[in-house]
Amino acid sequence: MQTKTRMNVYFEPRLLKQVEALALRRNVSKSAVIEAAVASFLSEDSAERLEAVFARRMDRLGRQIDCMDQDLAILGETVSLFIRFWLTITPPLPDNAQASARANGLERFEGFVQALGRRLARGDRFIKEVSRDIPGARATEADLNVGDNNDDPV
Repeated sequence: MQTKTRMNVYFEPRLLKQVEALALRRNVSKSAVIEAAVASFLSEDSAERLEAVFARRMDRLGRQIDCMDQDLAILGETVSLFIRFWLTITPPLPDNAQASARANGLERFEGFVQALGRRLARGDRFIKEVSRDIPGARATEADLNVGDNNDDPV
């Protein structure tokens, strides 16, 4: 039978609460949690496991950046098409109609800002709506979470 040596250590309160919570979830002692953590830290393959964790995270971040790049391209094209349409279709106004058009435009812009605020509060995103309409245009959320493990130490 192996004997164990007692050792007193000090932990930050936040870290100790995490150790206690993990011990409760796993139904083991706090000593067992700490012993396993130290053994893992000192094991020869810890560097490889840490590298694998980083690789999975980097892959996920790369996929997310690719999606953001696509969103930005869609947004840029949308804005440029709108500006082109507006510039080619909207006729210049005579001077006597400018004030009325400006007041009307201000009112319409306020309505736009309110509608935008409501959509953002609900979590609606135009880019997601557009990407859903284009087959194969976006990775699914499940694709973005491939290899994502919330228990990863990093």
